[in-house]
Amino acid sequence: MPKLTTAVVDDHPIVIEGLKTLLANEDNLDIIGGFCTGTDLLAYITDHSLDLVLLDVTLPDISGTELCLKIKEASISTRILILSNHTERSIIMQAIQNGASGYLLKNSSIDELRHCIAEAVKGNICYSKEVMEIISRPNKNELQGVPRLTRREKEILALIAAGKTSQIIAQELFLSPLTVDTHRKNLIQKFGVKNVAELIMAAAQQQML
Repeated sequence: MPKLTTAVVDDHPIVIEGLKTLLANEDNLDIIGGFCTGTDLLAYITDHSLDLVLLDVTLPDISGTELCLKIKEASISTRILILSNHTERSIIMQAIQNGASGYLLKNSSIDELRHCIAEAVKGNICYSKEVMEIISRPNKNELQGVPRLTRREKEILALIAAGKTSQIIAQELFLSPLTVDTHRKNLIQKFGVKNVAELIMAAAQQQML
């Protein structure tokens, strides 16, 4: 079986060296080297094919989650496993959404890493045990359940999602802009979000749009 050409991307050279040493004896891997920036990795991918990238989220020039998209644009067949200290659920989900095949914390065991590499090669998505626990914990919005909205709030939510301003919504519904703004504030509060962008995202997640 041909070995998987593998690159390590991390902003700490010592982590790159450590992973290279750790994985040097793996029968199925051929570690071609390490990169400290996303730019260096993308430049390499332009001319060389890579089967696997072990990628950190924190890089000096681009976030690892964004880099996932760029790697996949350049080479759809390259598998990406995130190796990070970040434990935020939103970062984990973003990485997977952007094309990563798995997410492990840096304190994972070599066995967990081996298992995730094997799963990624099969086309599956794999997480280390700790990451599985983080994902299975419901986030704040899910715990609150679906907010109860009045008929008017539902109308206004749909118009906000359509990108209409309070002024235009007020004209369409024969309300004062002030009333619309009050509804807007109530919606943001009910969904427990900070702004309109988050409101639309939360409403879409709850399948209310």
